[in-house]
Amino acid sequence: MHRRNFLTLFGFSLLGSVSNACREDLQQPTAPTAPSQQKQIIVIGAGLAGLAAAQELHKQGHNVIVIEARDRIGGRIWTSSHWPDIPLDFGATWIHGTQGNPLTDLATQIKAQRLTTRYTQSITYNTSGNPLSNAQEARLDSWRQQVLRSLKKAQNQDPDTSIRQAIAPLIAPFDPSSESYRFINFILSSEIEQEYAGSAEHLSAQWYDSGQDFGGEDDLFVQGFHVIPEFLAQGLSIQLGQVVQEIQWQQSPLRVITQKTEFLADQIVVTLPLGVLQAGTVRFTPALPQNKQTAIAKLGMGVLNKCYLRFPQVFWPADVDWLEHIAAQHGEWTEWVSFQRVANLPILLGFNAADRGKAIEAWSDEQIVASAMQTLRTLYGASIPAPMDYQITRWATDPFALGSYSYNPVGAVPRMRQTLAAPLGKSVFFAGEASHSDYFGTAHGAYLSGLRAAREILKTA
Repeated sequence: MHRRNFLTLFGFSLLGSVSNACREDLQQPTAPTAPSQQKQIIVIGAGLAGLAAAQELHKQGHNVIVIEARDRIGGRIWTSSHWPDIPLDFGATWIHGTQGNPLTDLATQIKAQRLTTRYTQSITYNTSGNPLSNAQEARLDSWRQQVLRSLKKAQNQDPDTSIRQAIAPLIAPFDPSSESYRFINFILSSEIEQEYAGSAEHLSAQWYDSGQDFGGEDDLFVQGFHVIPEFLAQGLSIQLGQVVQEIQWQQSPLRVITQKTEFLADQIVVTLPLGVLQAGTVRFTPALPQNKQTAIAKLGMGVLNKCYLRFPQVFWPADVDWLEHIAAQHGEWTEWVSFQRVANLPILLGFNAADRGKAIEAWSDEQIVASAMQTLRTLYGASIPAPMDYQITRWATDPFALGSYSYNPVGAVPRMRQTLAAPLGKSVFFAGEASHSDYFGTAHGAYLSGLRAAREILKTA
């Protein structure tokens, strides 16, 4: 969430440049033409990648069937209508960087109303719950720049280390109860773990930020992000509740076997999340090539969970979008978003990322809410009202996601995403955010990967 703000303010340049593959991704979808030979194509997964690929292939006249394990489309885009006056997104929420972003073009095309949250509309509280003084802000900025210098140094050294190892000399002199120790941990949590969904203990210091960004603001959808997959799904044949068990890919026709039936195909697009590929719940027959298995195993699947709390009235600064807390415990409710300014509703969204995000999935809803309220009472006093209602996500234990989005851990390098994306001959093609070298971990990366897979298929015609 803070990647552009973090890197722009403090001049930490991203590694690498936009690849040729990325430039190809940003091309407009192919104009409809009559195919030389109509093909039967099965797309596995009705998330953004699968729908983008399916829609493109459908427009080219191929017979496309999308099969989806869930009872809904969207995948990790999931808009809740539990509160009728405000749809809320459990998964992807923002168009991250509206300038040049293909999702901005789609949103404009369907005239989707959007709201802009701004990082400049923020306030940071110290561990005691008081807004940072000017002196504390200066010290936090100083530590931030020192963290960046440590990471920049680590990016020019071999072997690769984790982010935590790279900053170890910086934090080692301090007691965990000291301000400096907590400031450094806050930077790791709020500006790295919350962004990349991986733990500082696992994120690669060399490659954690190897992706690219679009410029501009971050917009969320008034009606929820689901308006994008619903638009892309128009006119497609989609079968829900089809849990894939096996993909037989070295025969003709190809076979996709689900718990209910089997599908025959000339070509297949696989958009299974990285977490599902890692779990091995879908069998490939024969087994995937070793280099693809290695890429799947070594890339990381991160966790970012959400807790929406709805209150009878606002008790926090109404003109602020982002509320941050320098917690005593690492990663404990460090990031909050207020919906008061943008939507005029007394709703707070708290995040838990990486190891903590995964750990609290075992807690009851009541325990999670109680923990969140303990932090909010530290910030705003014991007399604040209890929430009227809440909504909570658990992406790590969702069987059809097994995580939120991918990241680069120690041992992974960017070319592994290209290996993950590489087709199996002219038969099986791969898409999904984890397969995009430049925009991994994003909704626009998923969308662009779907267009790329569709173009790969069209080139085989």
